[in-house]
Amino acid sequence: MGLLKEFKEFAIKGNMIDMAVGIIIGTAFNKVLTVLVQQIIMPPLSMMTAGINYADRKYILREASPAIDGSSKTEEISIGYGLLIEVLIDFLVIGFTIFLVVKVMNRFRRKAEDPNNKEVAPARNIQLLENINKLMEEQNDLLKKK
Repeated sequence: MGLLKEFKEFAIKGNMIDMAVGIIIGTAFNKVLTVLVQQIIMPPLSMMTAGINYADRKYILREASPAIDGSSKTEEISIGYGLLIEVLIDFLVIGFTIFLVVKVMNRFRRKAEDPNNKEVAPARNIQLLENINKLMEEQNDLLKKK
């Protein structure tokens, strides 16, 4: 029964919904970045490297041979490193983009938490603490005068 109660609290607090929204947005963002890498970044990179299609790049360990006189055909054995290059570029673009998004979010967060910033109204609890601090200073001044 305790597990059901904990799950209900978890779901009601909104953590589950926030997590689901984050996953959905992350999936859509991943698709956008994958297209960005495959359709915008890789074609010029391929053009700059004399038309190399990185996805097809591979190191052949054994060539394929056709069947001769009833013998079985041998398959090509190769190490496909080109797709790894594309995935690494994809990872770097995604990582850099996430870095920029987090950097912008942190800048807004620092600006919102800065007590000297008059553009953004401070949170209610900060205002209350400032009021308490002022009252304590006034009280100390009154006590010093006595």
